[in-house]
Amino acid sequence: MFKEFKNFLIKGNVVDMAVGFIFGAAFATVVKSLVTNIIMPPIGLLLGNVDFSSLFIALDGKTYASLADLDKAGAPAIKLGIFFNDITSFVILGFVMFMMIKGYNRLMVKEEAPVEAAPTTKECPECGMNIPLHAKKCPYCHSYL
Repeated sequence: MFKEFKNFLIKGNVVDMAVGFIFGAAFATVVKSLVTNIIMPPIGLLLGNVDFSSLFIALDGKTYASLADLDKAGAPAIKLGIFFNDITSFVILGFVMFMMIKGYNRLMVKEEAPVEAAPTTKECPECGMNIPLHAKKCPYCHSYL
């Protein structure tokens, strides 16, 4: 399943991508809320009360009490917490879309390959003409089969 999931993310076809864009837009807000409000707080608690949403590195050398203070000052920063939340949202959204496409593909009517008819003739080993499959004597060269 992981290999299919990876192939979906990397090699998705046009229908997969179209469905991904449509449903991705619809689920983006819900998934972002799920990650920010449900998933990341327990992970932060397990890692020693780390609040991922306010995890950042200020690049101007100054110290800021919060992400809001950093944004208010307009200082450049690497916002690791927001990046972790976005990566987690992406993986969850990708997995949801993968499962939806997998279900969609199961519901699609698969065209059956045409069944080839059983051969009704064979080639005479003496003259190379096509003769009936059950023939005991070739009608062209009169050899016995």
